[in-house]
Amino acid sequence: MNGYQLLDFGEGRRLERFGTFVVDRPCPTAEGLVKAEPGAWAAADARFERGESREGEWLGSEPPEPWTVGHSAMTFELKLTPQGQVGLFPEQADNWHWIRERVRAGAAAGNPGRVLNLFAYTGGSTLAAAAAGAEVVHVDAAKNIVAWARRNAGLSGLEARPIHWIVEDVRKFVRRELRRGSRYDAVILDPPSYGHGRRGEVWRLSKHLAGLLAACAELTGGRPRFVLLTCHTPGFGPDRLAEMTREAFGDDAFGSVDAGPLVLTTASGRRLPAGAAVRAQGPSPAAR
Repeated sequence: MNGYQLLDFGEGRRLERFGTFVVDRPCPTAEGLVKAEPGAWAAADARFERGESREGEWLGSEPPEPWTVGHSAMTFELKLTPQGQVGLFPEQADNWHWIRERVRAGAAAGNPGRVLNLFAYTGGSTLAAAAAGAEVVHVDAAKNIVAWARRNAGLSGLEARPIHWIVEDVRKFVRRELRRGSRYDAVILDPPSYGHGRRGEVWRLSKHLAGLLAACAELTGGRPRFVLLTCHTPGFGPDRLAEMTREAFGDDAFGSVDAGPLVLTTASGRRLPAGAAVRAQGPSPAAR
C-alpha cells in the first residue's frame, strides 16, 4: 500500500509507518510473537498505551499537519484517536482493489450499480466503489466518523460522486430500507465485535451478524453482484464467515466464494494476521 509500511511486530504490538510518521501500538494478534527488529522500535514517533477502558493515551510526538496518506486514487486524513486507531486500515487495500474491479465490470456492462457499505468507518471501501463509478450508501453510527469519511472523499476529489452519507445504527437502517422496498446490487460489511448505535442500540457480532446478513440478502433480492465481509473477531475465521454468507444468501446466489485471512507483511516477508475476509461474486451474467 502506498505510504504505508509494517516495520515490525511482536510482544503484542506492531510498529508501522504512515507517510513519514511511525507509530507503535497494541496488536492482539502479535501476542506471543518475537520482535524481529528490536532496534527499530526506538524510531517510533508516538506510542499508544491502553488504559483500563477502551480508550488510552498517545505518548511522544505530534503527527504532521495535515497528516495524509495516499493510495491509488484515494487520499486519507489520519489522526491519533483515543482508541489507538489512526483512521486507515491498510489490510483492506487488496479488498479496495477487488471492489473497484467488480464495480468496473458492472460499468463496462452499462450499470456500475448501487453499493451498500455498512460499518463504513472512514470510508476506504466507499471511496473505492465511488471512484469506480458506483452509487454508494455509506452507513456508520458515529457522526464524527461519517464527517471524517466525507473529508476523505473531498481529499480524493470524489465529493461530487453519488455518495449518500448516513449516520444511523446499521441494523435499524437496514430494517428501514427493507420496509421502503430499497434494493442494492452489492453489500460491503466490516462489523466490529461489539458496538453501539447513536441512540444506544447494542451490536454484538456473535448474536446479530447472521440476521444482518439475511437482511442484506433481502436487500439484494438474493442476487448480489458481490458481497465483501471482513471481520476481526476471534472465533470468526474465513471458513465460518463463508458458511454464514452462503447460508444467508443461498447456495445459488454466488458464482464463487473466496475466503481467507487478512494479513499485513513486512519488507522481510513476515506476515501478521489482521482478520478474515469473504469475497463472494454473483454468477456471471450468462448464468443469471
